[in-house]
Amino acid sequence: MDASAAGFTLEQERVVQATPERVFALLTDRAGLFAWWGPRGFSTPGIDIDLRVGGRYRFTMQPPEGDAFHLSGEYLDLRPPHTLSFTFRWDEPAPDDRETIVVISLDPVGGATKVSLSQGPFATRERLELHRNGWTESFDKLDDVLRSPGPSER
Repeated sequence: MDASAAGFTLEQERVVQATPERVFALLTDRAGLFAWWGPRGFSTPGIDIDLRVGGRYRFTMQPPEGDAFHLSGEYLDLRPPHTLSFTFRWDEPAPDDRETIVVISLDPVGGATKVSLSQGPFATRERLELHRNGWTESFDKLDDVLRSPGPSER
């Protein structure tokens, strides 16, 4: 099957200086998500989550300029602190958007965690690259949160 028929899949990895437990908490806790979700300059003023397999989530994202928009989906797999999987769809989709599946795996590497992300299939390479940029900047913000001292470390 050629890539155009199968779609495009985004794959990313990075190592962060935190335990899988701490990373998983930031991926699934409202306060944690408020701190890092979205590309640089974006905020997430609304986060509704029902964290269970079959539970739904909806995020309101606010870009630096322009109107807020929404993404939502359903949790498919939750195995704390190692696996999180969910569907991802824009509530106000562009013509080339389609629902994708996100799988995030957390693997201990010494005192750090390897974060592996897979998302797809995307209809076009342009939509894949949009998500690559969004996840890269979001994970940069996650890394910033993980590097800042926690309340008990201040």
